[in-house]
Amino acid sequence: MGLLDTILGRTKPVRPNLDSLFALPSAAVTLQSAAGLVLSGRAGVCWMPPAGQSAADVQREISQLLDIPDDPTAAGQATAEATSPGPSSGPGGPGGPGGPGGPNVGLLTQAEDAFGYRWLLLDDSDVEDLVNRVHLVNSLLAENGWGPQLLCSVFGVVPGEGADTTARPLYLVYLFKRGTFYPFAPVGKERRDNELELRVRSLLGSDLPVESDLSRWFPMWDLPVR
Repeated sequence: MGLLDTILGRTKPVRPNLDSLFALPSAAVTLQSAAGLVLSGRAGVCWMPPAGQSAADVQREISQLLDIPDDPTAAGQATAEATSPGPSSGPGGPGGPGGPGGPNVGLLTQAEDAFGYRWLLLDDSDVEDLVNRVHLVNSLLAENGWGPQLLCSVFGVVPGEGADTTARPLYLVYLFKRGTFYPFAPVGKERRDNELELRVRSLLGSDLPVESDLSRWFPMWDLPVR
């Protein structure tokens, strides 16, 4: 940063620490052993559409960038290809890293919530694979100039075997520009369980970089991640 920037109070944006996402698998182990809660296998990457671009243009650009279909028919074909064995599913194959299709992020679907934010939704029952795919989507978008539009990534958490009868589903939210997480536990319509959120924070504080500023624990109603 130059002297003029310092005098005028301008600061460079902090480079997001996407590697914080890789702490999630070990945190998931802690969450399961301590509270019987497990990751649902579903996640979403949330971003804000840039001003001045039509929704169709934006969807097309994102689809081309991540090499994902932007229509249901193509999505069904991609699912069949992804689940069928063969050289195309491995590294270097048409759908694998380094192949003609580019990095293999797996099947994604796009959605829009009630507030106009766009989502890229991922399903994967393997926690490490899910985290790797979310990391890859964020990285690809950031490297191609979409960093300012990225807001957060959300992971679903649900009661598993051994969970208390009072356990309820919640989310772990990763703030892209902060490199931190916070728990969000919606209850009913635009209500949240603050006690559960604070309890989860105390459980994961040593495993995850939890956001220390509680004012940044933004509520996220009507999430498309289930």
